[in-house]
Amino acid sequence: MSDPMDPMAEIRASFFIECEELLEALQDGLNQLEDGGEDTETINVVFRAVHSIKGGAGAFGLEALVRFAHRYETVLDEVRSNRLVPDHEALKLFFQAADHLSDLVRACRDDQPLPEETSAALLDELDKLLGDQTEEEVQPQDFTPLGVSLDLPGLSDLDDAADGSDPIPCWTIHFKPAFELYETGNEPQMLLRNLCALGEAEVSCDMGELPGLLDLKPETPHLAWTIRLAADVDEAEIRAVFEFVEGLCRLDITRDADPAAAPEAAAPAPMPDAAAEPGDARPATPSPAPEAAPKAGSAGNSSKSVVRVDLERIERLVNLVGELVINQAMLSQSLESAGLSPHSDAMNGLEEFQRLTRDIQDSVMMIRAQPVKSLFQRMSRIVREASAAVGKEVRLITDGENTEVDKTVIERLADPLTHMIRNAVDHGLETAEVRKAAGKTEEGHVRLTAAHRSGRVVIEVADDGGGIDRQKVLETAVRKGLVPSDAVLSDTEIDNLLFLPGFSTAGKVSNLSGRGVGMDVVKTAIQQLGGRISIASERHRGTTFTISLPLTLAVLDGMVVDVAGETLVLPLNVVVETLSLSSEDVQMLRPGANVVRVRGGFVPIYDLGAMLGYRPVRTDFTGCIVLLISLDDGHRAALVIDGIQDQRQVVIKGLDDSFYRAPGIAAATILGDGQIALILDPADIIAGNGPIRVPDRSLKEKRADHG
Repeated sequence: MSDPMDPMAEIRASFFIECEELLEALQDGLNQLEDGGEDTETINVVFRAVHSIKGGAGAFGLEALVRFAHRYETVLDEVRSNRLVPDHEALKLFFQAADHLSDLVRACRDDQPLPEETSAALLDELDKLLGDQTEEEVQPQDFTPLGVSLDLPGLSDLDDAADGSDPIPCWTIHFKPAFELYETGNEPQMLLRNLCALGEAEVSCDMGELPGLLDLKPETPHLAWTIRLAADVDEAEIRAVFEFVEGLCRLDITRDADPAAAPEAAAPAPMPDAAAEPGDARPATPSPAPEAAPKAGSAGNSSKSVVRVDLERIERLVNLVGELVINQAMLSQSLESAGLSPHSDAMNGLEEFQRLTRDIQDSVMMIRAQPVKSLFQRMSRIVREASAAVGKEVRLITDGENTEVDKTVIERLADPLTHMIRNAVDHGLETAEVRKAAGKTEEGHVRLTAAHRSGRVVIEVADDGGGIDRQKVLETAVRKGLVPSDAVLSDTEIDNLLFLPGFSTAGKVSNLSGRGVGMDVVKTAIQQLGGRISIASERHRGTTFTISLPLTLAVLDGMVVDVAGETLVLPLNVVVETLSLSSEDVQMLRPGANVVRVRGGFVPIYDLGAMLGYRPVRTDFTGCIVLLISLDDGHRAALVIDGIQDQRQVVIKGLDDSFYRAPGIAAATILGDGQIALILDPADIIAGNGPIRVPDRSLKEKRADHG
């Protein structure tokens, strides 16, 4: 029998998950500031994110995190108060502080040593911003004499009458936390402390509902607080203190009619429903009985509710859905083999079962799907650190951050993207002097985009640098013995040399590159995800790396085909149509290179059985069945097969590392009869066998040229 998880551990884990969301909001806000969006709300979002992290960290006694966040928050408050206008250097420091705040959060979460030296260095830089601002504020022309306040009875009214100023407003705040407030890691002490910072306050604790020790339930809140606040603020400023616990407490704010009323005369007032809007005025009514009080959080019913679930539970659900798909396929094949009528009740029930299975599978995949935004934000930091290391001004531009992809894909894509981003900064972008001489901006740009195309997710990493120096790449490859010295390669083939192990054009080894490890690792990692990577480059204009990945690593819609007695599966989303060839359809360009005429154009033919080594190369394609497929780059190809079995959902089973990774084999699956079939990646097969270049002119014209 296992013990239940410690409640405090659950609350702590919830706090760190919330920190990830706050850090994401902080990054978004800083990006908007960098783009020139210096509106009040953006600055407030940045400030509140740091403030909330500090408040939660204080509740768990994370001193180092509180100390750094407090100093960072202080500088942001100067920006919020218009006492500090952040320039380019200040924003760079804010980004560095946000990165370090993220490091501190993760170190505290994982109980790792804290980077104290980095903290000290960044705190010094933040203090310099505050110091510079303070010096500006105490210039002689800005000097204002300060009055001395004498707290003598009877003089305050005379002072108010003499200077004609309005008396300081007095407020009465009644505050009672609900269970959810503590569950989310919030702490009343921090709220009361921030409230007292607004002015002169007197806080009293109401323990009237506190039961005896034997009846005390630790998870049930019993305490409430009454605060008398004398401060020149409006109600909105007071409510701003409680904005992060809105709906998690009962809150009543009233302004005293007589500002001179003695604080000790205050008595707890009835508390309104937590669902009341901030501006609602309510008459004094008797306090409802505890059981009649509505649940805290009812005010947020209109907002989207989120349930955080352990990833292992989702993985188990995905595996069960995979087994369900396999069993559905087995049942379908069994009923078909039994020779039942398509209109029988059993077959009709099977169709409904198939529909429900598809709906369940789609719903589970949506649970696992996540936007790539968190991954893109991680790359923002990589750009900042890499550009600082090589002394270049680089800006990351992102697009398609809300594109959703399987969570497993996102996690395993982080390392390949990191390699590519660093290469773009180090190799792709020129120095400021070179860019300026070429008529470009001194600041280099790296663009990171994501989008859905043809049932796959496509991620591009592009730079506006100098492009690939293909002559240098070829010379380097020859010098390293990677290609023969007399090799004649196309531009695409030269570009693909970058993916060879041990290849590097770096003149010297640095922290970023030069060791010959990088792009080959990237290609391997992408292939393990069932994806592909390609390069497009234009000299002096830049380079674009395109990654094409499956949306999920669990289930796909496939076409089951026969090839030389073997059963194979191709992704259905790449298949455009099927064709049956006649002798007039096929034209030979040269021995081993044939094309098929399709609607006035020519498409290269690839014999799938021969390319996979199942049989010798065909010389006659008459009567053969071909699948016309469309590739990510817009090209088409015709794959020769022997027959089509079915179109069905198949469960993707990854191949273990002990298996040899043959080109074009993406994964495997289990069919309805228990047979194992390989899942193919057609684009990888074609790339591995070399392209058949179809001429732009007609075959007749080409033959005429050769006599």
